[in-house]
Amino acid sequence: MTTTVKKSELTDRPNKRRAGAAAGGLPVAESRPRVVDGLLRGARCIRCQLAVSQPDIPWCPACFGAIEPCGFRPVGTVWAATTIRIPVGRWSAPFGLAYVDVDDGPRVLVHVPPAPNLPAAKTRITFTMDDGGDLVATEPDSESGE
Repeated sequence: MTTTVKKSELTDRPNKRRAGAAAGGLPVAESRPRVVDGLLRGARCIRCQLAVSQPDIPWCPACFGAIEPCGFRPVGTVWAATTIRIPVGRWSAPFGLAYVDVDDGPRVLVHVPPAPNLPAAKTRITFTMDDGGDLVATEPDSESGE
C-alpha cells in the first residue's frame, strides 16, 4: 500500500537570497543603517528604550514593544575594530571595519582605515554614508580632542 504525501507549501518557498517583496512575499526592512540629513536614522522602543539602527522594523526586537523613529548624531566610540584581508563585494583588501557605539544610540558597523591606521578601542570617531550606502569613518571626533 502506498501513501501519497502532500507536498508541504514550505518546500515551494523561494531561495532565501530572494526573500521578501522581490519574491512575492512581505517586504523586508532595509538592514543597513542610513545617514539622512546628517543623522543616523533609527528607532527607539517606547517601552524599554532600546535603540536600533533599522527605522522600518515593526516592533522592538528585545521586548516586542512599539517603536518610534528617531535620529542619532553619527558620532560614537569604537567598541572593536579589525582589518579584513580578503576582497568583499566592492571593497578591495585590505580594509578596516569597526563596531561603533553611537552616542545614546545603537552599535553600527563602520568602514575605517585598515592597519596600521586602524582605530583603537575607545577611540571617538565621526562617520557618514558613502555613495554605495555604507557607513564610513570621516575623521576622529573633533569634540573629544583626538
